[in-house]
Amino acid sequence: MRPIGANTWIWTAPLTDAGLQELFPRVAGMGFDVIELPLEEPGAWDAGLAAELAAEHSLGVSVCAVMPPGRELAGAETAAVRATQEYVRECIGVAARLGSHAVAGPLYTSVGRCWRMDPGERRALVAQLRESLAPLADEAADAGVHLALEPLNRYETSFLNTVEQALEAIDGLPAGGCGLLLDTYHLNIEERDPAAAIRSAGDRLAHVHASASDRGAPGADHLDWPALLDAVDATGYDGPMCIESFTAENDVIATAASVWRPLARSQDAIAQDGLAFLRSLSG
Repeated sequence: MRPIGANTWIWTAPLTDAGLQELFPRVAGMGFDVIELPLEEPGAWDAGLAAELAAEHSLGVSVCAVMPPGRELAGAETAAVRATQEYVRECIGVAARLGSHAVAGPLYTSVGRCWRMDPGERRALVAQLRESLAPLADEAADAGVHLALEPLNRYETSFLNTVEQALEAIDGLPAGGCGLLLDTYHLNIEERDPAAAIRSAGDRLAHVHASASDRGAPGADHLDWPALLDAVDATGYDGPMCIESFTAENDVIATAASVWRPLARSQDAIAQDGLAFLRSLSG
C-alpha cells in the first residue's frame, strides 16, 4: 500500500517544537504513515525531538525545504547562492537524521520570484543551477537523501514550470542524489496532460505532493486521480505521497500560497478526507 503523509502546513506555520508535539499525535491518530516537516529555518524545531516523536508514534518523516526571498541557487550573487547552499546542507543533515528519503521543494529560486528571460538567459540560468546543485547532489547521495526539485506554476516562478524544464535542469546530476518533486496542484495548471508528465519523469521522480485543484482535499476536485496515481506507479516510485495544503489563518503562508478562504470545513477535514480518498484508490 502506498505510504500517505500529511504536511504540517495544513495546520500551522512556521513549525516549532510546540507544533511537533501537537501534530505528531494528531497525524498518527488520523492514520497517516508519514508526517512532512517544513524546515523554514535551521534550528526552528529540534530534529532530536522530531526523531523521538516519530519513533513514539510510528510515523515516517519527510522533510521539505522552504524558499523565501533571498534563497537562490541561480540568478543571484555568489554570497546568496553560497548561503542557500548552506541552508540546503542543513536540510540534508536533518533529512538524513530523520530517515527522510528526500529534501523536497523548489530548490532553485525563491517562491514568487518571476521575471522574463530569453532562451540564452534561460540556458545560462540552468547552467548556474546545475553548478550550484552539483556538490549538494553528491552530498545528498552520500547521505542517502534525494534533492527533489519542484516545478511550480507560472504565478509562483518563471524558471521551472513544467516537468520537461525541471528534467532539463537536473540533467547530468546524479540520479542517486537529485530528482523531482511533482505536485498535482502545479501539474494541473502547467501540464496539458498531467498523467503523461508524471510518467515522463520516470526514475527521476523522488517525491509526490497530493493537492486538489483548489489546494483543498484530494478528491474534492476535478482531477483524474486514478490516472495520476497510475502514472506515479508507472515510474516505479514507491515513496510517500504527502497531502499538502495550507491554513488561511497564518498571514504569511496564506499570502505566499494565495489561500484567501477556507478550503474545507476544517483543516483536519483536508487531511482526513484526503487520506480516506487516497486510501480508497490505493486499495
